Amino acid sequence: MSKKEVILTGDRATGQLHLGHLAGSVLKRVELQETHDQTILVADMQGLTDNGHDPKKVSENILNVVADYLSVGIDPTKTTICLQSKLPALAELTMFYSNIVTVSRLERNPTVRNEIKNKGFDKVIPAGFLNYPISQAADITAFNATLIPVGDDQLPMIEQTNEIVRKMNSIVGKPVLSECRSLLSDMPRLPSLDGKTKMSKSAGNTITLDVTNKELKKLVNKMYTDDNHLTIDMPGQIEGNVVFSYLDAFYKDKAHLAELKAHYQRGGLGDGQTKKVLLECLIELITPFRKRRQELMSDKGELIRVLKEGTEKSQIITGETCEKIKQGLGLSLF
Repeated sequence: MSKKEVILTGDRATGQLHLGHLAGSVLKRVELQETHDQTILVADMQGLTDNGHDPKKVSENILNVVADYLSVGIDPTKTTICLQSKLPALAELTMFYSNIVTVSRLERNPTVRNEIKNKGFDKVIPAGFLNYPISQAADITAFNATLIPVGDDQLPMIEQTNEIVRKMNSIVGKPVLSECRSLLSDMPRLPSLDGKTKMSKSAGNTITLDVTNKELKKLVNKMYTDDNHLTIDMPGQIEGNVVFSYLDAFYKDKAHLAELKAHYQRGGLGDGQTKKVLLECLIELITPFRKRRQELMSDKGELIRVLKEGTEKSQIITGETCEKIKQGLGLSLF
């Protein structure tokens, strides 16, 4: 079967995948590998943009990310998995693109502004972090990717990538790079357990795929529900209720979920019962992933083999793109 359109996706190697990733796009990536030419980039270099002082946080999670992807159903014979730091063309392209993007344009990027605020960088922003949109543009264009699965918070990155593509093509005088478009998830980002922020690796408020049933029960019991739902007989609110956010994402019986919501809203359904339903749902979801992940992590040599094989394939593709840019700029003399 011939596959259509090139997809590039991936994650920074700063921690394990978690339920937020599953709800967002990871399970969709499993489906897309059947119909698209898909590459997953383990972005270790980008993980260093805000962890340069603690490189172990990145290096120790590279294989974790690979194992997580394989455990949920990514097939390395259908999807290429590669390591960013072993693709020198990405760093070269980042350098070339850096010369045609202004600092003020980077600072105006809404995604960068929000992350600077969330991480408390203020005036001590690492240069690599500010340069993140350019690095991402290098990743996307190096693989000739035209479809990028992202959350809506990443749309400014796609916009800036296409700006770089148009400007570089104009300088070179021909369309050596392709514009891309986003593939948005139909599921909103999962909130953290307290409902105040999004679930994220950097905030340490995630539910990972290797969580035990005992740990999972503790995490579900901590989830925010409704402050005004003081007794079982009182009507409850589902908007902003973290338990129902997770049920929306993972509970398969949508008709029963609708009944649970109606019951909770009219009163007579306690938070303990809704959390019990969610716990059973998540145990059913995570158990096969956890088992497969344990098997994978017991043979790290195989994980390295998968990553090395995908990286070697990607070196050829990204190197060809970089050479086209060099030729277009008149820098490829020999």
